[in-house]
Amino acid sequence: MKLLLEFPRRRKQIVAVTADLIFLPLTFLAAIFLRFDSAGPDVIRPYLWLIMAAPLVSIPIFIRLGLYRAVIRFIDYKIIYVVLFGVTLSVAILLAVTAFATSMIGLSRGVFGIYWVSAIMYVAASRFIARGYFSHASRKMDSVRVAIYGAGVSGNQLAQALSHAGEYRPVVFIDDKKELRGATIAGITVYPSTALADLIESKEISKIVLAMPSLSKAQQRRILDKLEPLKVKTLVAPPIKNLINGSARIQDMREVEIEDLLGRDAVEPNQDLMAMCITGKVVMVTGAGGSIGSELCRQILNQRPAQMILLEMSEFALYSIEQELQGLLRQRNIQVQLMPFLGSVLDTEKCEKILRTFGVETLYHAAAYKHVPLVEHNPIEGIRNNAFGTLSMARAAIAANVKRFVLISTDKAVRPTNVMGSTKRLAELILQAFSREQDKTRFCMVRFGNVLGSSGSVVPLFRKQIIAGGPITITHPEITRYFMTIPEAAQLVLQAGAMGSGGDVFVLDMGAPVKIVDLAKRMIHLSGLDVKSELTPNGTIEIQHVGLRPGEKLYEELLIGDNVEGTEHPLIMRAQEAEIPWPRLDGMLLELGAACDQFDHVTVRALLLRIVMEYEPQCDIEDLIWCANDKSSCDSQSGLKSSLH
Repeated sequence: MKLLLEFPRRRKQIVAVTADLIFLPLTFLAAIFLRFDSAGPDVIRPYLWLIMAAPLVSIPIFIRLGLYRAVIRFIDYKIIYVVLFGVTLSVAILLAVTAFATSMIGLSRGVFGIYWVSAIMYVAASRFIARGYFSHASRKMDSVRVAIYGAGVSGNQLAQALSHAGEYRPVVFIDDKKELRGATIAGITVYPSTALADLIESKEISKIVLAMPSLSKAQQRRILDKLEPLKVKTLVAPPIKNLINGSARIQDMREVEIEDLLGRDAVEPNQDLMAMCITGKVVMVTGAGGSIGSELCRQILNQRPAQMILLEMSEFALYSIEQELQGLLRQRNIQVQLMPFLGSVLDTEKCEKILRTFGVETLYHAAAYKHVPLVEHNPIEGIRNNAFGTLSMARAAIAANVKRFVLISTDKAVRPTNVMGSTKRLAELILQAFSREQDKTRFCMVRFGNVLGSSGSVVPLFRKQIIAGGPITITHPEITRYFMTIPEAAQLVLQAGAMGSGGDVFVLDMGAPVKIVDLAKRMIHLSGLDVKSELTPNGTIEIQHVGLRPGEKLYEELLIGDNVEGTEHPLIMRAQEAEIPWPRLDGMLLELGAACDQFDHVTVRALLLRIVMEYEPQCDIEDLIWCANDKSSCDSQSGLKSSLH
């Protein structure tokens, strides 16, 4: 069986021609027998030359039509049309030659009719039998037995693709449509989802593949809720059209992503808002190489700005995003001039020069240090980059007459317990104050939570830990977070920025908060594994609680107060937050800057507590960090906030 499979392609074609050379005469002989109920010498003799001529006429026609060039393992019903045309043409030629040579004397026209039907059946059936043979022979003995969830068109095409590939073996379809229950599709029986638990054991199913691309995220989540208790590895098939056109392979079946687990359907963006501040305008993005900054660049490119300026401190990050954007420009045939600049947002003079030279109209400020523990251990650098960097860019924007300035803020700016959050809240206060002092530049802030796939996201970390066999490390059993995809967050930022009238704090609707430990458990179960605990000591992956990191909160919030109103977009709200007048804030910033220059940690912390009134540091952890150079003052820090406020 394996020997024929390993034949070179040319030899397989010779085998096919040889088979037709043998069986087409036998088919003609069978037609004679069916017509006369006899195959004696007297009956056969008048047709003997036709029996010999049948393959000699048919095979050249089949060659011309490409029948022997078809890859047997991948043929489908379309080959029937080729067979029908080829056999009909060959029988017509035989009939015409016979009529011309013998005027049909002593010959039955019925034999030709029976041969026509029989030859079509033989040629078509032989190809499909060979396809089944090759598919079975090429199937690996250790192929993975899978259940395909979804018995529609996509599921059927996926089953065929999996069978041809050989690595996976579809054994059942799962679909809850009543009209499909018990049906057989591509030789595979359809069962309801309620039968899955029994089927996994009886059919030895190792994986479940989702093939339902038209379902909404909410519907997909309901399916995943059913599959999670089964603890079978669940995969999501790539779009079937990508498999067909070759842009995706069977090996590209992906694991369940957090987007699937959250079940959140993105709202279609308002194209008028998306284009308002971008199309035909000169746009600048700071922090262009970061997670949010790079996605903003991609989304901005789709809106066809006249020119796009990229500012980034990391050479590699700037190179990477610039190369990617150049590729997108060529791919989409978009004419946009990209100008990449290496530099820091703290360099006010350079930033102002860039803004003036290119006439930047819209600026998206995404440059920031965002990793909470790192900024907690490097507070002065965090303050300089996040707060004074925003101050520097805001001053440059006003001087260069930039029309709109959009700050990418964070939910950690709300009642912050860490330096990173307090610096982002300070950046908001700076822009709020500037909005009241001038009307050249419209400042606004967009505040949202964690984005999926960003650097430092828990999801890739959990997946890596699962692959390594555990344990999964979680800071606290009660910790919760909001999540949103990077593309959705970037689109909402662009739309919110278009609605800003000056000093607006926009808050994105992040959906329901997710308990991280529940997320970890679901990822373990959908990987086909079980959680190891006291109740399940035979589980595979253990979940360990390692304690909150410096400055980390159990729960994130999006609003400081309750004063919030809706906007024209259902996922964007406008918050009314407390402000500090610029003359007062300016004096405090001068003091804070001087303390940072002197690396005076105690004064820096005191000023940060005074400026950001909502800042609630975790004193028992942070005192050791802030006062590393002045341990004698640590004991006095616990009462510092109350005395300042």
